[in-house]
Amino acid sequence: MSLKVDRDGMAFTFKGGMLPMTVMELTSADPERIREQLAGKLSQSPAFFQHTPVVLSVEQLDEPHLALERICAVCRAHKLLPVAVRGGADPVKQSSWALGLGWFPPQEAGRPRTLESVPVGDDAPAAEAPIADEPAPSTGAVGRIYRGTVRSGQQVTAPEGDLVVVGAVNAGAEVLAGGSVHVYGALRGRALAGIHGDAGAAIFCRELRAELLSVAGNYKRLEDIDPRLLGTGVQVRLNDDQLGIAPLD
Repeated sequence: MSLKVDRDGMAFTFKGGMLPMTVMELTSADPERIREQLAGKLSQSPAFFQHTPVVLSVEQLDEPHLALERICAVCRAHKLLPVAVRGGADPVKQSSWALGLGWFPPQEAGRPRTLESVPVGDDAPAAEAPIADEPAPSTGAVGRIYRGTVRSGQQVTAPEGDLVVVGAVNAGAEVLAGGSVHVYGALRGRALAGIHGDAGAAIFCRELRAELLSVAGNYKRLEDIDPRLLGTGVQVRLNDDQLGIAPLD
């Protein structure tokens, strides 16, 4: 006998999924230090701070009690939306739940990073790494081809394989792929390749003006990119866990 589900009477269904999420790795628990650094980053990359959901990682902090509510208030004041906390002792977990946030256990050592990490503390962006001549990145099968302009506030995703955008990616837009990202036009928004941890993924574009580039969780913002590369065709890929950017031709 089969059971028939009356879908007309259902208000929702649960589905598993993997959504891209920015991780804000806290290296200081001082809300004022966080406020000061966020203010500087907001002035540098205003398009990044547009109600972006973030997971607050406290794994690098050795403090069982955090001013979590104040830290969340600082984030919201700078247009970031904390949705969960990762790591911390039981008091941190309880505080997270009390504030209506989710809680994740610490990330396992050696596990590939599948989220983009944005350090907050004294960490400076790594220097641009040189591009090795070999081997060329594996682009894998095309997972999705999108034709047209990806507009501000829009997100286009290829969870498996490569994403090919035959058009431009506007500021405030986001393109993500489990494999590589190819943009046959101007890339002004955010591009994230290898979102499941594929270090062989890459980003290719005809005109680089990106707000943020990320491959397997390693990232560069616009202010970290050599100005001589802006407006040119480039390829972006990992070399020794650092993003290297080189001319496309």
